[in-house]
Amino acid sequence: MSMPRMKILFVVSECVPFSKTGGLADVAGALPIALAAAGHDVRVVMPAYRVAKRYLARQIERAEQQARGSAAVATPAVAAAAAGAAADVADAAPPADAAPAEAPADAAAIAAPQGGDAPAPAERFMPRRLPEPLGIPLGTGEVWTAVWETRLDPETPGAPAPRAYLLEHDVLYDRDGIYGDAHGEFGDNLARYALLSRGAMQLCHALGFWPDVVHVHDWQTALVPLYLNVLEHRSPLARAASVLTIHNLGYQGWFNKHQLPTTGLGWDQFHRFCLEAYDSINLLKAGIYNATLVSTVSPRYAQEIQTWEGGEGLDGVLRDRGTDVIGILNGIDDSIWSPATDPHIAATYSAEDLSGKRLCKAALQREMGLEERPDVPLLGLISRLATQKGIDILAGALDHILSLDVQLVVLGSGERWAEDLFSRIAGSSDRFRVYVGMNEGLAHRIEAGADLFLMPSRYEPCGLNQLYSQRYGTLPVVRAVGGLDDTVENNVTGFKFEEMSSMALGNTVAWAVHLYRADPAYFRTMQLRAMKKNSGWAQAARQYEALYRLAISRRTGRPF
Repeated sequence: MSMPRMKILFVVSECVPFSKTGGLADVAGALPIALAAAGHDVRVVMPAYRVAKRYLARQIERAEQQARGSAAVATPAVAAAAAGAAADVADAAPPADAAPAEAPADAAAIAAPQGGDAPAPAERFMPRRLPEPLGIPLGTGEVWTAVWETRLDPETPGAPAPRAYLLEHDVLYDRDGIYGDAHGEFGDNLARYALLSRGAMQLCHALGFWPDVVHVHDWQTALVPLYLNVLEHRSPLARAASVLTIHNLGYQGWFNKHQLPTTGLGWDQFHRFCLEAYDSINLLKAGIYNATLVSTVSPRYAQEIQTWEGGEGLDGVLRDRGTDVIGILNGIDDSIWSPATDPHIAATYSAEDLSGKRLCKAALQREMGLEERPDVPLLGLISRLATQKGIDILAGALDHILSLDVQLVVLGSGERWAEDLFSRIAGSSDRFRVYVGMNEGLAHRIEAGADLFLMPSRYEPCGLNQLYSQRYGTLPVVRAVGGLDDTVENNVTGFKFEEMSSMALGNTVAWAVHLYRADPAYFRTMQLRAMKKNSGWAQAARQYEALYRLAISRRTGRPF
């Protein structure tokens, strides 16, 4: 018996390929596509940041090129639409020489639809401004925004592409940064994300789109469940369930209580079971109390955030929700992270034929200026260089690790002390190399070329690099926290340690290196087990489908 099709609205503060600062953007870009592939009607609402408008301009340029290359089906009206949309974005965009602080992820050109009577590519995928601006109540007045409509890029040609809507308000969103800049977080972030949250509700009214469930993410959109409960209780949106996903509890959306009028909410919502925390506004707390269900990005993290040690001051609030807090692991994009098709690596390979991995290792050693030795264990680390990621305990373990006759390649940036320390060591060691910064191609080559991958995190809500590493047959060495504990099986698909210490990390690396040398057959067996794990988004999407149906039944009082 097939399950009913759902209408699902995502409200997100960042989304690949339009904008990105972290893993939230990857989830927002991939999960809607997986849900659309399962047959659901999925829409995504986000801000039209400066960097997002640049991506829209590139989408339009690609659509124009497709229209010119499809003369048999492209009409003058299509060409005119392309030119008009391009002009709209050009008028709204900043000068071409203004570099964004966060660049969007690369994305392939949108595939042409299949079928004899399908519309021309430019007709189907041309980003367009909706004809009417959107009036959004904010504070004591109304703010008007333009709305861009486009589609998320599908993973495969012909796959369903969820509609995406970008709210354009230059005063609030047309900046180089997303949440802040070199001077810190933007002081008007409450207004920026209240506008996004109210705007998503108003857009539903304008489109006549009445979702069964609204999925919001982190503090930036945590006002949505409260708005649904307080401001939409007499509208068609009243039946919509809400799911709040916490990607990182450390970021909660704290604001001075005197900014409350900005949200359009009354002081009757400023209490300890809603917005108030320590006489301030805490948006995430309000979202936790008002969402139909709360999810996190791994089962272990769902448990950790309900403890005093991991709760960041909200453990009691989360315990109040009890079994309403559910952990679902993120997936990875198989179209980007696959050693069988990866364009960034020296040779492709698979679990059926690992020979290409040896070539990738040799190529990485050459690229990083290391001695080309197939017998030496090559370790990799790709990370923000910060204490949260355990970089301090790696620094304390480096002498021990390098004494094991291994090579280590580090890619990342972050705290200055770590950048300086690793650069200094790399300058005097023939077995250690560091690339300070981010380099997408090099990240893929490290995943493919390394034998072991280090993730000594203090906490890790989900983590993706351990999943990439497993897919590439690079065994992760992780601290047993959060999603790392959920996704790595000790001595089966990787190696784990419990204690947050340099000694524990060093000893675990020593064991992994010993196994690499003393029992290469078993090490290879571990690699193959890791590579064959199912970590794609289709599996995660099925779990979210079940979560949504549970939320809908809770909201409506009947099974869905």
